[in-house]
Amino acid sequence: MSKTTFTIEGRGLKLDSAADVQEFIATIEGMDELENVILSGNTFGVEACRALAAALAKKPLLKLAQFSDIFTGRLRSEIPDCLVAFGDALKDKKHLVELNLSDNAFGAAGVHPLVEFLTTNRNLQILKLNNNGLGVTGGKVLAEALMTAHHKNVAEGKKSSLRVVIAGRNRLENGSSPDLAKAFAAHGTLTHVAMPQNGIRMEGIEALAAGLTKCPGLEILDLQDNTFTKRGCRAFAAALPAWKELRRLNFGECLLSNRGAILLSHALAQGHNPKLESIDFTYAEMRENAVLELASVISAHLSNLTKLELNGNQVEEDSAAIDAIRDALSRHGHEDALGDLDDMEEPDSGEEEEEEEEKEEEGEEEKEEGKKVDDELARLAAKLEV
Repeated sequence: MSKTTFTIEGRGLKLDSAADVQEFIATIEGMDELENVILSGNTFGVEACRALAAALAKKPLLKLAQFSDIFTGRLRSEIPDCLVAFGDALKDKKHLVELNLSDNAFGAAGVHPLVEFLTTNRNLQILKLNNNGLGVTGGKVLAEALMTAHHKNVAEGKKSSLRVVIAGRNRLENGSSPDLAKAFAAHGTLTHVAMPQNGIRMEGIEALAAGLTKCPGLEILDLQDNTFTKRGCRAFAAALPAWKELRRLNFGECLLSNRGAILLSHALAQGHNPKLESIDFTYAEMRENAVLELASVISAHLSNLTKLELNGNQVEEDSAAIDAIRDALSRHGHEDALGDLDDMEEPDSGEEEEEEEEKEEEGEEEKEEGKKVDDELARLAAKLEV
């Protein structure tokens, strides 16, 4: 048995009372070197949580609290008390690196009990709140807690420890995105942000782009299945040069638009993101000219790209544009980087005519869009001064 890890992961246990967890508490109390606690895949009542929390409060070396999927079948009214108990147990842990509360449907009501923890324990590096049903209200409460932690850090002359925020499938929408963007900008230390499937539209996307430019060490950005359009792409085109460490970019299923995808390619063509290893532009409404732009960028600037997803775009699989993508990847020895193309859409004649018009107007439009990109970033960044 490990001296540093306690786990009952995935056992499907229903634990209601303190007596139900007494066996586990005895084990925990006997582990002087305990660093990792994994409770995921079981369900705990209030008294069981309080008893476990009391045992964990005595473990100063804790680094990982893996509490995902631990409230299945519980009443919404029970969960806040459970979270208060765990938060109180963990808030003074100086070595705590990660808290994972994903896949617990506690909604906005579950964020309030975490505020004390988030504003007191400022050693946490990884916060995972995926699929919690936070909604706009919960997102705002989370952002406010992060801002409070930031202000405390500033008062103490302490740099933020926060590195990773995972908050997908939470219906955060536009309402909470500016607040979260401001909090991300305030901390400025994020290396991994994942907010897929949140119903965020263009205005919220713009705010996130501006906020994240304040995080120059960003390595992984996942905004899959939100809505960009050209407007959101313009904001991220302005932001991309800020992230020289960027390795993974997931804008799949984001309705980038053909012109929006071209704007992103033009930003990548500046050569500020040479470490990119993975790009997902699936179901982005890209047509042949946008794919050709991307191929050119890959050939010239993305020698480390080992994974590229373009499925669901409006280009034939055997088109010259896809051939150009394959050639560009092969140039760097990454022949197998391109993912499946089993759901490509054949462009209709109207789209082909529009593409020809875009080519004719491209020179002047590029100049105009370039200025808009610069203006947009300046405007959004000014909103996020912290």
